[in-house]
Formats: sequence, structure tokens, C-alpha cells
Amino acid sequence: MGGFLDKPKTAKHNDHGEGNKLLFGVSSMQGWRCEMEDAYYARVGLDNALNDWSFFAVFDGHAGCKVSEHCAKHLLDSIVHTDEFISGDHVKGIRTGFLRIDEVMRDLPEFTKDSKCGGTTAVCAFVSSTQVYIANCGDSRAVLCRQGVPVFATQDHKPILPEEKERIHNAGGSVMIKRVNGTLAVSRALGDYDFKNVKEKGQCEQLVSPEPEIFCQSRQDTDEFLVLACDGIWDVMTNEDVCSFIHSRLKVTSNLVSIANQVVDTCLHKGSRDNMSIIIIAFPGAPKPTEEAIEAEHRLEKQIEKITREIIFSRASSPTNARTNSLK
Repeated sequence: MGGFLDKPKTAKHNDHGEGNKLLFGVSSMQGWRCEMEDAYYARVGLDNALNDWSFFAVFDGHAGCKVSEHCAKHLLDSIVHTDEFISGDHVKGIRTGFLRIDEVMRDLPEFTKDSKCGGTTAVCAFVSSTQVYIANCGDSRAVLCRQGVPVFATQDHKPILPEEKERIHNAGGSVMIKRVNGTLAVSRALGDYDFKNVKEKGQCEQLVSPEPEIFCQSRQDTDEFLVLACDGIWDVMTNEDVCSFIHSRLKVTSNLVSIANQVVDTCLHKGSRDNMSIIIIAFPGAPKPTEEAIEAEHRLEKQIEKITREIIFSRASSPTNARTNSLK
């Protein structure tokens, strides 16, 4: 959704932090879109009994940024204050938190005064000392990498998936041009209340569902990093591309913001036309910079510089260019 600019806005918003033996780096870019609709949240060390837990989330808004920004501010509290999460049933607590924030937003004045308030996808991760809980609602994606390859990834919630298509049809809708009723490209999202008005159906049985898929991964010493990103990244890079890229860059630098920026720039050059946001969360098992990799990087940079100079010199001294100069 949304129009495009004549040229992309390439200024980046960055964030970083560390704690609980984790490092994280964030990069967001508006790109070609007329509006920045992405939002994120990153926090190492939660309150009280959850001090050794961390939380990260990326939200990809559509038809405006209000829902994505609200969820970035309030989803964490909506989850951790559920009875289930407090009692230790973290999977149920995450699910309840998603459904609760979707119900609460529906009645807020800032959303009820507009007939179309828009919506947002959401992908988030709770990282404890032993587990990683990942929840996904929509087509933003989480990818866990070990030894430079993806070992886990969430599934994008697209209307053409059999389970999603069946729910949409059961709610009286249709899937046309791979979109819900021919308009919305995701089948699960927070907000989007125009698609949640079938009275005889439950909250998770609507044309668009706010229900997240939730996964629990036991942490391992070989865990390298977790990536959370919106579809502006995944539209042009595969899970394998992103993992390989970050793995190789970590051997050259430990600056996660720099690496995140490089991923975003790469996606822009690959043709991504969407907003782009990415969080890289590095575990203790992530690659560390090595002298060999750094030296190889320097040799490559020198080679590129040499080739560039040769191309510029050859063009400047070519007969065609010389004749052109003589006519000036």
C-alpha cells in the first residue's frame, strides 16, 4: 500500500545496545515509499523477575503508521502482564497479549475516529538464558542462524496459503490477485478492522486474523544471530542470502549497526521498493572479527579502487573523449 517517491529517502534510523550477553543493532530506511510506516522495539533486560530476558520486535504498518507505532509502544506490556505469562506459560501469554492489544486498539479514539485505521504485521522475539520465543503475525519474518545458515524461519502469512485461504473463505471473503478481497496482501495482522467485522465468527476466524504463530527454540552454543525484518528485506534477499551476508560481515566487524545498514543498502540496490527495517541480535556464538578476514577485506577494497581508477583513466584518455574535449 502507499505511493512511491521520485527518488528514495536513504537516511537511516539506527539503534544499538547490549546486555544479557546479547548485542543488537537496528537499521530502518524509508526508501521509495511516500511514508515511513515501519516501527520497532528493542530492549535488553526486562523488569523484575524478567531481568535476564530481552525483547525485540519489528512492525510493518500499512495504510498509515498509527497501528505499527502503537504496537511498538504497547505490545510488550500487553504480553508480560497476562496471567499466563506471569504464571510461566509464555506461549499462551504471548498469544493472549497479541489478541488483547488487537481488542484494545479497536476501541481507542485515535482508531475509531477514522473509518480506515490501517494495520501492521508483527514479528517479535523473547530471548531468555535458555530459550528463544518467536511470534509472527503477517509477513515480517524471523530467521535464526547457526554457522552461517538458517536453521529456523517463520512462515509468512499470505492469503494464498491453504489454511489462510480456507479461513478467509469461511468468513465470506475471497482471495484475488493473491490478496484478501483483492486488496490486502497479508492474511494476519493487528488492526485492519475493516476485515474483522463478521459477527458470527470469533476473533481468530475473521478475514484477517490477529493470532500469531508462536515457536520456542532452545538456545544452543552454536547460535550465532537472530534476524527480525520486514518484507522490504525479504522481498529481495532470501533467508540464506541474509544469513550468509551477516555471517561474513561479522568476521570483519562487530559493529551490528554497520552490518544492518549494509543489509538495507544491499536491498535498496537489489530493487526493494518498500520501507526496510531490520534488527540483528547477536548471541555469544556469533563470529568474531579475524585478522585474516580483515586483511582480505582490505585487499578487496584496494583491488576495487585500482580497477575503478583504471576505468576512469581509460575513459578520460580515450580518442572519443579527446575529440569531445577539443571541441569545447
